[in-house]
Amino acid sequence: MLTETVPVEAELSAEERELLLDLLRLPTAGPLETGPGAPLPLLAEALEVYARAGGRIGLVEVYRGAPDPAELDRPDVPLTVRRAVDREPGFLACQPSLVLRLGPELPRAATVMFNVHLDTVAGPEPVAFDGRRFTGRGAIDAKGPAVALLAGVRTAVAAEPRVGREVAVLVQAVSGEEGGAMGVFGTRPLVEAGYTGALNVFCEPTGLRYLPRATAAATARLRVRGEDAIDDCPGAGHNATVLLGFLAQHLARELGRAPGPRDPFCVAGTRTGPLHNRVYGSGELLLNLPYRDAGSGRRAQAAVEAAVRSGLEAFRAAFAGLPEFARTAADCARITRLDWLKRGLPALDNRHPELEELLTRRAGIARTPDAEPAFTCDAIWAAGLPDDAFTVVLGPGGLGANRAHAAGEFAEKAQLDAFAAAVARLLVAFARRS
Repeated sequence: MLTETVPVEAELSAEERELLLDLLRLPTAGPLETGPGAPLPLLAEALEVYARAGGRIGLVEVYRGAPDPAELDRPDVPLTVRRAVDREPGFLACQPSLVLRLGPELPRAATVMFNVHLDTVAGPEPVAFDGRRFTGRGAIDAKGPAVALLAGVRTAVAAEPRVGREVAVLVQAVSGEEGGAMGVFGTRPLVEAGYTGALNVFCEPTGLRYLPRATAAATARLRVRGEDAIDDCPGAGHNATVLLGFLAQHLARELGRAPGPRDPFCVAGTRTGPLHNRVYGSGELLLNLPYRDAGSGRRAQAAVEAAVRSGLEAFRAAFAGLPEFARTAADCARITRLDWLKRGLPALDNRHPELEELLTRRAGIARTPDAEPAFTCDAIWAAGLPDDAFTVVLGPGGLGANRAHAAGEFAEKAQLDAFAAAVARLLVAFARRS
């Protein structure tokens, strides 16, 4: 009941507002976002700024660094990450992560962990604060929540002396959440190293409702490798544009009308070439397949493989009699290859009656209804924690409503203050539980 909620409020201080502006001014989009040849991200600088701010409220640094490249030689690491590690010297070194701790090192049962990422998507945004709204890349995803988290910890310490004494607080400030890295070199190594708690909170926009689920995703790539041709003799080559366009529509239809419950899928980017006066024989098409559990992930992958086979058969039948495309039709199966940029990632779906009761009744944080969809974030790496641990996604605002990943990204100061208050209530309630 509302009367049982811990009565704690919080607000970002003037110093914390300046901290957020400092972080927003630091470009922290990683190489997977910015592409080859772009300036290196200033993630190390952002971590230093954040660590100093944490130190002012009693958080001490217990880890800073990046994993050894050998740790990423495993099948659940996306192919794009493995290739970047092999191809780009310093790829991992320029994307370190940080762990801060408040209080002594205590057993997991007496520890709360927060995870927040300081890397962002690419695309600069004007940095400003007008007294009501912060704008800038990362304002809501997730530099704003990272600063509000510190305000919440500060408030909790002032409200309850057991926070930082009998209850330890871990803060993971990570890189590698964006760009399709899926947390494999940021969050995953920290979770596997044991920097976790009885309650683990991943700070992503959820409208201040806790979400005990996180989807994973598989990414399929269809590649056509044929021969180019001049526009005067289009039938002499392979037309990857027409083939991939046909397969994109076929996959959309076949996957969209699959029987039974299914997760949404995304027919994503396609690329062949930019010019009007040639036939492009090579190109690629990407599909993203979020899934809620390992079984649905395997079913989605099998459905894609079946749809590609039927799509190639349908293309051959439809275009074999057209001179401009007859060669493409005859060779379509030979020149088309399906591979997977990522698959086999874990998905999170957990329950813990006691800690859910603490969140809803004592901390006053509502649960996201089961009917609402989850999304993919680094919380997937907590799926393998013991049953006595509980993991949620929780943060201010909404990915769409606050224009995360888009032009005009913003966070209202009131949203960040409300998240800081939720963090403080959560910690105080955890410290006072009997």
